[in-house]
Amino acid sequence: MLLLVLPGFLYFVVFHYVPLLGNVIVFKDYQPYLGIQGSPWVGLDNFQIFKDPEFLSALGNTVKFALIQLVLFFPAPIGLALMLNSLVGTKVRRFVQSVVYLPHFIGWVILVSIAQQLLGGAGLVPHLLGSLGLPQVDVMSSEGFFPWLLALQVIWKDAGWGTIIYLAAILNIDQEQYEAAAIDGANRWRRLWHVTLPGLMPVTILLFILNLGTILSVGFEQILLQRDAVGAGASEVLDTYVYIHGVVDGDWGTSAAVGLAKGVVGLAMILGANKLAHRLGHDGVYQR
Repeated sequence: MLLLVLPGFLYFVVFHYVPLLGNVIVFKDYQPYLGIQGSPWVGLDNFQIFKDPEFLSALGNTVKFALIQLVLFFPAPIGLALMLNSLVGTKVRRFVQSVVYLPHFIGWVILVSIAQQLLGGAGLVPHLLGSLGLPQVDVMSSEGFFPWLLALQVIWKDAGWGTIIYLAAILNIDQEQYEAAAIDGANRWRRLWHVTLPGLMPVTILLFILNLGTILSVGFEQILLQRDAVGAGASEVLDTYVYIHGVVDGDWGTSAAVGLAKGVVGLAMILGANKLAHRLGHDGVYQR
């Protein structure tokens, strides 16, 4: 069993834990041609980036997008899993599962292109609205609708894929509980409320806590592809900010400071949410 775990363990060590040593450039004026050792120390100067108005705008957009996606996207796989589980025919269920899984394997470039063809200024939906005498709206370039557009795209792409874990959790619920509830006179909705949802609660809390750890990462590629359409002011998030200032402009130290801050906030969110789960009587990510 340990040998089977070893490849996954080595993956995390090589690609996640060893790169943490590179965070030392947060305290340096890092220059690639000088290397980490040759770059001069600057102390906490790189953390002055947190006073930058552009950074504060990117932080505000990140929090706003993350909260909207947390409210809209997180419950979507749960509801979809419950709907799939309610399908009686096994063949129908497998067919629907295959259909809703498929968007997960579509790249963001293709998905954004499809959204542009449907919702863009010359897309199908505005053209249909115009033919009906209604005002045409270019959703893809609307700053006000942009956060909701991101959430809808994420739901379209990954809601079906997210149902895998919830469907497995539903199948692991003891069937005798359903039979006992039915004998006691519980109808279909009461069995859902008193048996299925409590059975899903442990895995739901676990996934919710893990999602909080990445709450400040809201889809780098997805937003970068649509950044120019709505403007940087309405679409800039921390990941695109790091890319533009770090990779494009070569300001490695300040960008690393932003990345380190994201990691610290994510860790604090996980530990805090897990502690709250313990107080509420649940195991969370790890047991007490």
